[in-house]
Amino acid sequence: MRHPILISLCIAGAFGLSACNKGGDAEVKRALKDVNVIDESNLNDVMLTVGDPEEAVAYFQRTAAANPDRIDLKRGLGKSLVRAKKPMEAAQVWAAVVASPEVTDEDRVALADAQIRANEWAKAEATLNTIPPTHETFERYKLEAMVADANKKWSKADSFYETAFGLTTQPGGVLNNWGYSKLTRGDFPGAEKLFAEALTYDASNFTTKNNLVLARAAQRKYDLPIVSMTQAERAELLYTAGLTAVKQGDVATGRGLLEDAVETSPKYFEQAARALEALSANITNG
Repeated sequence: MRHPILISLCIAGAFGLSACNKGGDAEVKRALKDVNVIDESNLNDVMLTVGDPEEAVAYFQRTAAANPDRIDLKRGLGKSLVRAKKPMEAAQVWAAVVASPEVTDEDRVALADAQIRANEWAKAEATLNTIPPTHETFERYKLEAMVADANKKWSKADSFYETAFGLTTQPGGVLNNWGYSKLTRGDFPGAEKLFAEALTYDASNFTTKNNLVLARAAQRKYDLPIVSMTQAERAELLYTAGLTAVKQGDVATGRGLLEDAVETSPKYFEQAARALEALSANITNG
């Protein structure tokens, strides 16, 4: 009498096991899908940071073409094109992202950045004007400052640079840009101060060191500033100071600085040597 009951239980158990297997398969598939997404996300991050720029462009072009609805892949392509120094193409990609319903204000900032890199200043200004004032980020104000500089709106540029400075923990780059803005306006003491401050955040940046020497030399302060420098950098900075001195009519001082540059350089300094030869020829002919 118990056999039918036992058979029923076995059948029920078999169906239950079958259901568990099906549920388990579904769980496994979902887990594998999640792992694939994580792997792809990690690969995307690698391509955007440490990967070769050209390889990253090829990767995102291929992946975005296979997934045309994925705006994150278009963003990756736009960033990769900027890294690969292809701003015109990057601007086109970012324009497509901005035209998407999923656009964010950060996307508009990225478009403006690509447009500036492509020397499309008017377009960049128009793009920045579409961003609401509530979007207060370092990148946004850095670009606003650069556009104001290009338009020679100095008070606006100073205001934007100051705001950008307050929105980052690594302000060396923006201080250098601000200093260069002051340099182009002829405010050499102001430029010198900003370049010196920039070096307190990034003492290894040679461009800032060179700009600091330019700002000082423009004030006829030809001695090198007290900053860390290699022997090769010292030669380059002496060369910068020497050329500035010659251009300002301080020929004897300039000649001495150029001679120091040639002597200081750890290898043959062709540009400084040529400058000395040209200077000697002019003096002889004069």
